[in-house]
Amino acid sequence: MSSHSPERRPLHAAGLVLALVSAAALAALPASSGRAPLRICADPDNPPFSRSDQSGFENRIAALVGRALDADVRYYWWPQRRGFIRNTLDAGVCDVVVGVPAGSDGVLTTVPYYRAGYVFVYRPERVHGLASFDDPRLPRLHVGVPLVGNDLAASPPGEALARRGITDNVIGYPPLGTTTVAERMMAALDDGTLDVALLWAPQAAWLAGRQRFALTLAPAVDPRGTAPAAFPMAMGVRRDDVALRDALDAAIDRARPAIDDVLREYGLAAASGATRASAARP
Repeated sequence: MSSHSPERRPLHAAGLVLALVSAAALAALPASSGRAPLRICADPDNPPFSRSDQSGFENRIAALVGRALDADVRYYWWPQRRGFIRNTLDAGVCDVVVGVPAGSDGVLTTVPYYRAGYVFVYRPERVHGLASFDDPRLPRLHVGVPLVGNDLAASPPGEALARRGITDNVIGYPPLGTTTVAERMMAALDDGTLDVALLWAPQAAWLAGRQRFALTLAPAVDPRGTAPAAFPMAMGVRRDDVALRDALDAAIDRARPAIDDVLREYGLAAASGATRASAARP
């Protein structure tokens, strides 16, 4: 799960019932082999992060950490929408969120295990060589940015554009919709509504490989430093669960080579050698 930009699918009644029923059934099962369970809070339909078939990269990393802890991984599925932490971690039905920004409010975070940022996404036949917020072409292009939170606030790339006075040509994409923000922005790149989309890198890379047209992804560089180049990502537990946080730190360290292999498959930068002192947001 990522709380920076990736938007989650709307929570329909049928989906909620399924999530609750499956979660209750899992909670009733004893841990196999008599081992303690590692209870993961996750979205059942948020590729490439997590899926109910456990094929997301966060699912795979959770399995590696569970193995390092000699624990059975169990899932509590809940769509990543408003109230996710309240309905999962804080409700006590699960204990770990696999992907949160290091230093996030409301949770206690582990050492970072990867870094990710925003990327410019564009069709190479329409735009060429765009990689900086200072590019003089940006005010003349139709640029899409994700909006975040209940108040539809600008995401970091939106703020970076606004600080440069680039607003009239910017289209904001709210989190609520029949498809995710990233999917809607990809469709807009397809039909020409957008020339450039600013997206969270893991989701952009996953979706780009599934389009019928070529796309260029370039890290969104901000020479003025108004937008972080990348965010350290960690695991989150309840604020008072220091023991579990420390156990996860040790497990991440033991499993780090295998975790880094998974991250490389998704084009993500590992945070090898990170310490909790580096866990503050950049």
